Amino acid sequence: MELAIDITKEYGLVLEGGGARGAYQIGAWHALQEAGVKINAVAGTSVGALNGALICMGDLQAAENIWKTISHSKVMEVDEEKVAALFDGSAKLTDWIQAVFQYTSEGGADITPLKELIADAVDEQKIKEGTIAFYLHTFSLDEMKELDVDVKEIEDGLLPDFLLASAYLPVFKHEKLHGKSYMDPGIINNVPLDSLVNRGYKDIIILRIFGPGRYRQVELTDDVTVYSVEPRVNLGNILNFDSKKSINNMKIGYYDTQRMLYNLSGRIYYIDEKEKECYYLKQLIEIDEQVMEYVNNAYTASSNKSVYREYTEETLDAIAQVLRLKKYDYKDLYLSILEATAKLFKIQKYNIYTVEELITAIREKEIQEPLPPFVYIILDRLPKEEETEEQK
Repeated sequence: MELAIDITKEYGLVLEGGGARGAYQIGAWHALQEAGVKINAVAGTSVGALNGALICMGDLQAAENIWKTISHSKVMEVDEEKVAALFDGSAKLTDWIQAVFQYTSEGGADITPLKELIADAVDEQKIKEGTIAFYLHTFSLDEMKELDVDVKEIEDGLLPDFLLASAYLPVFKHEKLHGKSYMDPGIINNVPLDSLVNRGYKDIIILRIFGPGRYRQVELTDDVTVYSVEPRVNLGNILNFDSKKSINNMKIGYYDTQRMLYNLSGRIYYIDEKEKECYYLKQLIEIDEQVMEYVNNAYTASSNKSVYREYTEETLDAIAQVLRLKKYDYKDLYLSILEATAKLFKIQKYNIYTVEELITAIREKEIQEPLPPFVYIILDRLPKEEETEEQK
């Protein structure tokens, strides 16, 4: 595969806040590191700041291990089983109400475990002596303003406090840090792109996780290039610190970053293709004529047109409507049919396929019929009952 970005350049990395969804960003970092992308600066909010510290330390395996073993009780003082039940759907509504009242009466969740996690995982000296610039965002309640903190300029020993200050969600029990009060700045600026743009960085990658908060619009000059990696699926509740969910989110982050790095196609799958539109027209029309006639009969009223004309002028448009495509070309249509078929056949999603590899995976899969008629364009055969009728 050919990289779509220039790895001779150095890139700034923007890490959005979003609590437990942060595992996605470590999966994304894995893909960036694997591709040889050099990072010269990190700006992060909330969990993005915590992940930013791990990235500045440069130990991918250690960062992955944190998320692979994360749990609710490693972030807050809670009963692990009870909290897990709240998120897996086995708890009753009364359990939710009781939990809300408990944490409200106690002033919020105790995050002593998160403090301990930061103390164990973050090497402040290594970050300050490293080559990656690190900026984190928090909100000062004393000054009532957003702070854009250059970590290398803060007093030694204060980094753990500032990491907590950036991640102070409203549900957490409020405590002063080095005598000052802070809160998570996400509601004001959850995607600190401005932190790097204002400092003159020109090539920037944003790792989105769609945490609750504001994405502040930043005016970009023509010499600034911003790439965005973002999930197309729901990464889950921001407070659901479940290791299995985190492992899966890391996988999603890894493959979504591959999509950006290699300009992969596909809305659901990850497809390595560089063909022109004529290739996809050929894929659509070079099928068995009996299959074409069967698909015509399924989607369009019988007409006086030839099988081929009815197929190209009416049937393909009808299939596009079924797949909810508005503006499309032959490439869009064929890949949508291919992906919809792969999904029906439960083909493994997290893999990089060529078009031919995905077709082969589909055709090798056993599945019960009947199926949507458009599937037979990919299979290039009639439904089994139709084949039987033809033989008769």
